Amino acid sequence: MSTFSAPRGTYDLIPPDSATFLAVREAISAPLRRAGYGYIETPGFEHVELFSRGVGESTDIVTKEMYTLTTRGGDQLALRPEGTASVLRAALQANLHKAGNLPVKLWYSGSYYRYERPQAGRYRHFSQVGAEAIGAEDPALDAELIILAVDAYRSLGLRNFRLLLNSLGDKECRPAYRSALQDFLRGLELDEDTRRRVEINPLRVLDDKREAVQKQLVGAPMLRDHLCEACKEYHERVRELLRAAGVEFQDDPKLVRGLDYYTRTTFEFVHDGLGSQSAVGGGGRYDGLSEMIGGPELPSVGWALGVDRTVLALKAEGVELDLPAATSVFAVPLGEEARRVLFGVVTELRRAGVATDFAFGGRGLKGAMKAANRSGARFALVAGERDLAEGVAQLKDMESGEQSAVPLDGVLDAVRSRLG
Repeated sequence: MSTFSAPRGTYDLIPPDSATFLAVREAISAPLRRAGYGYIETPGFEHVELFSRGVGESTDIVTKEMYTLTTRGGDQLALRPEGTASVLRAALQANLHKAGNLPVKLWYSGSYYRYERPQAGRYRHFSQVGAEAIGAEDPALDAELIILAVDAYRSLGLRNFRLLLNSLGDKECRPAYRSALQDFLRGLELDEDTRRRVEINPLRVLDDKREAVQKQLVGAPMLRDHLCEACKEYHERVRELLRAAGVEFQDDPKLVRGLDYYTRTTFEFVHDGLGSQSAVGGGGRYDGLSEMIGGPELPSVGWALGVDRTVLALKAEGVELDLPAATSVFAVPLGEEARRVLFGVVTELRRAGVATDFAFGGRGLKGAMKAANRSGARFALVAGERDLAEGVAQLKDMESGEQSAVPLDGVLDAVRSRLG
């Protein structure tokens, strides 16, 4: 038995459960690829300043949850706690915004890291699929990304998720609201850390999940009452486009999410079957992030959907994905000559696209057939000395038990005809 185990708050993806994770990643990314989003992959760690400047120094992510390290050369690095800042940094570094085709549409998949208290549905290492549309300010782009996420969830068979929607305004109308909110919050009984947050980013206090804080927020000024006409018009256009696409949503005036870079459209997908950790994904517009990290003005919008959270939501609804069989044919050789011949047949089947496995280790017939059964293969391909002498192998249907001899040079055709 191993003396090592996975670090607290992390998990290993192992078969057969890993097949579900792969299917979820594929389902989430498929609508993105159809909509012209290209794949991007960034390093697992970045300079600390990228996240402190972009995500926000007052956020829990930066102040409490980032895994940081110092290199031998003295560089301060952090394991990436989220994907947007890294993707935007990479796009700027590669000058993708100068190619003349805006928006730059990118999608990504990977692991992210936050030092949080481990609990059901919340890990210190988690998997996400994300999408970013960089360099265009258009309500249709916001609606497109939301619709693509909804289509991904629906394609998986999820039904009991809800879309929460809000607008956080822009640099024109948010300052006045920020001041009004600060005046309200300064009159509440808050702890020292929260009072500090009131001065740095008061909107983040609205996102505080503690019941003692939420009770005091009754009557707090709402940003929707302070939006400028341009932001109101923009938000209404997003809502109209979603309705036209048959996407239901709930207006949530307190929705701010946990990152400082969001502007205007902000949204979150929640699933009531997950308990307190109900969010399965979310995102929004971040028109000023490029400038925050030293780039030009590039209005952008994006989202990230949790793969592990989505898997939990599927389980909560009792949805079982229709996964392709890991193995269609399992070859069982009886004797050394049969091992040589059937191994060649296995290679032929695999090259033709048929998922095929082999009874390794010189097992006897009984043990090999048990392995074939455990593999979930539809067919077992068995051959011994007598079969080889006749130029055939026995193809057994593991579901019906029916068995028939097929020519060794016709195994591929026989398997294909039976698999349909």
